[in-house]
Amino acid sequence: MIIVMRHTCGAEQIKKIVEFVEAAGLKTQVSKGEERTVIGLIGDKTKIDRSLVENMPEVDEIIEVSKPYKRAAREMHPDDTVIVLENGLKIGGKNTPVVMAGPCTVENWEILIEVAEAVKSAGAAVLRGGAWKPRTSPYAFQGLGEEGLKLLARAREKTGLPVVSELMDAKDLPLFLRYPVDIIQIGARNMQNFSLLKELGRIDKPVLLKRGLSATIEEWLMSAEYILAGGNSKVILCERGIRTIEKYTRNTLDLSAVPVIKKMSHLPIIIDPSHAVGHWDYVPAMSKAAVVSGADGLIIEVHSNPEKAACDGGQCLKPKLFSALMRDIKALAEYR
Repeated sequence: MIIVMRHTCGAEQIKKIVEFVEAAGLKTQVSKGEERTVIGLIGDKTKIDRSLVENMPEVDEIIEVSKPYKRAAREMHPDDTVIVLENGLKIGGKNTPVVMAGPCTVENWEILIEVAEAVKSAGAAVLRGGAWKPRTSPYAFQGLGEEGLKLLARAREKTGLPVVSELMDAKDLPLFLRYPVDIIQIGARNMQNFSLLKELGRIDKPVLLKRGLSATIEEWLMSAEYILAGGNSKVILCERGIRTIEKYTRNTLDLSAVPVIKKMSHLPIIIDPSHAVGHWDYVPAMSKAAVVSGADGLIIEVHSNPEKAACDGGQCLKPKLFSALMRDIKALAEYR
């Protein structure tokens, strides 16, 4: 249930409604938009008399929300959520699409800083790099772990680029906060790791939540709901392709998820074309299509020597091609 307040309402009148609802045992979420303020009610709505609330002079109308993801729903938060990083970078809303780029995994300092400086020069706003890597085979390179976080922190300090890296286990969360990682990525395989999502709900740090390999959009939003319900409102959704019968690409990039999310939710959504298609030569086309579709950003794998990359070299762009792609992205973004 959502209480829509009248335009003339002030802070004291909103506080009055909130106190009334919470006294009945429900939780509230106040969202102040450009045109109206709404109060979301979460809990057993039978505990309050709807007719009593409707007749309050401060209340304009009451709207029922049937979706299971209450906090992630557009009705609960009419305006787009904009995530603001420590350096002032804004993700979401009407802001320019943000490009996150870097190697799939942190291999060593030389490659990391070379790629970091190259993507920054091309216009990327965030450096990506995996310290831990979820791999299908237990014998494949699993990442440098804590040492990888140290190298990312060093690159962050030298380039000024915020960092996004994947968290796989809640026990490593203190390390991500210590070094620090600006955006904590949750991979597709952990989208429904609910105990991990609950831990992320307790921190004040942006979370990049990737869609599961076979997850529906509603399941994806319900996973976001776990983080939001814990008190962390800084959630960024990431479409990275879903598993279908097609074998010519690694996954099938579902760009239709962008307009659907924009309609159903207020959370920003970015696209990962690298993991979706799995081939570097398809990445530019899908990146540009993502921008045109209305995505709030991209996360792209870039490596100076993909042939010798520790993992996923086949889907990495070389810096020169990435730079050319960035010029196209900027041109397309101007006409959205």
